[in-house]
Amino acid sequence: MAGQRETWASGRGFVLATIGAAVGLGNIWRFSYVAGENGGGAFLLVYFLSVLLVGAPLLVAELALGRRAGGDGVSAFTAAGPRSPWRWAGWLGVAAAFLILSYYAIIAGWALKYLLGAATGALWRAAGEGYGGYFARFIGDPGQAIAWQMAMLAAAMLVVAGGVQRGIEAVNRVLMPILAFCIVALAAYAATLPGAAAGWAFLFKPDWAALMKGSVLVAALGQAFFSIGLGMAIFVTYGSYMTRKTSIGRSAAAIIVGDTLFAVVAGLAIFPAVFAFGMDPQAGPQLAFITLPQIFLAMPGGRIVGLVFFALLVAAALTSMAALLEVPVATLVHRSRLRRWGAVALVGAAVFVTGLPSAMSYGLLAEVTLGGLAILDVVDRSVSNYLLPLSGLSICVYIGWCWPRARALDSIDARATWLPLLWLWLVRLVSPTLIVLILLDSLGVL
Repeated sequence: MAGQRETWASGRGFVLATIGAAVGLGNIWRFSYVAGENGGGAFLLVYFLSVLLVGAPLLVAELALGRRAGGDGVSAFTAAGPRSPWRWAGWLGVAAAFLILSYYAIIAGWALKYLLGAATGALWRAAGEGYGGYFARFIGDPGQAIAWQMAMLAAAMLVVAGGVQRGIEAVNRVLMPILAFCIVALAAYAATLPGAAAGWAFLFKPDWAALMKGSVLVAALGQAFFSIGLGMAIFVTYGSYMTRKTSIGRSAAAIIVGDTLFAVVAGLAIFPAVFAFGMDPQAGPQLAFITLPQIFLAMPGGRIVGLVFFALLVAAALTSMAALLEVPVATLVHRSRLRRWGAVALVGAAVFVTGLPSAMSYGLLAEVTLGGLAILDVVDRSVSNYLLPLSGLSICVYIGWCWPRARALDSIDARATWLPLLWLWLVRLVSPTLIVLILLDSLGVL
């Protein structure tokens, strides 16, 4: 291994970095439209249950696995030997992080484009052609799509190249408090809009009929995986930089609470504005890039609100991109003679090339589809529906059934009391069962 392995400078820095890894586009862009498509309050209720029954147990398991191994996302599974078949479970997580980053950088580039447009006024001048046409023209231009993808990827590479303490931890120490302030400020402003109460009701009042739909459960479970960042080897990698002094249980609780609160407050910022201006809360992925700019243009002080919102999107995307990039970089550094800068350059170049078809999927490659889906959507669904659940399921089986109970409890610095035993029971039985439901639904069995 090249160089000495770093650790987090402090427990607070670690928690902020891990919350930064979890908080991203999934909390703002994805959570809002998935909640809108699945009944608002009904989805939120099931989402909370998914986080408690799957998200939290699996997060603890990933952190414990990483800290105990002290290596990378692959070596964490090879305690039984370098040729253990479990190493492929590790590679699943690394591959998931790599592939997600390949298209995540593209969507983050869209947010950066809108941020600069909001700052210069170009975004507001585009209202004349309609934001649907503006967005379609932008993502259909391969030159622009690739340029903004490169810009966001380069920013993430700079962060990761700085290392664990001076790069990832330092950036999150600055950005996470700013992100928290901005999202709360946006929610507070949205509360003053006429019709805000309708948005709150949509988000918090369950549609009990919607709960009967199996799609709500699957959507909530999938969102929990994507939003928290499970199955991507992020927390296995971040856990490997932990010291024994840092409590896994308290850290996991802080991450779960921070990530969930951020998603809910984002909903409080978005849905009151959507209802106040008579827009469709079920607008889907276009909510952030077509619907919201129309709202910002119409509301008092909306240009400033829009500027803050897209700055929030970009900053949240950057912290998550750094976490995703760190996974393959840490794996390469651990398994080669490359230093961190070299590994960052090599992985960054590979991610960029891999993402090119997705970047051009709405332009030059628009005619290339699979099942009616563009290339970017195919990659997204393949990872979200198959790789992430398989990776999460592997961790549950590995820790829950391959580790002796004493090792599993020792990995989280716990004794055989009711709460650690409950965690182990969830990891062994409940979480795998629910993950299998995701897989069966993805395969069309349910």
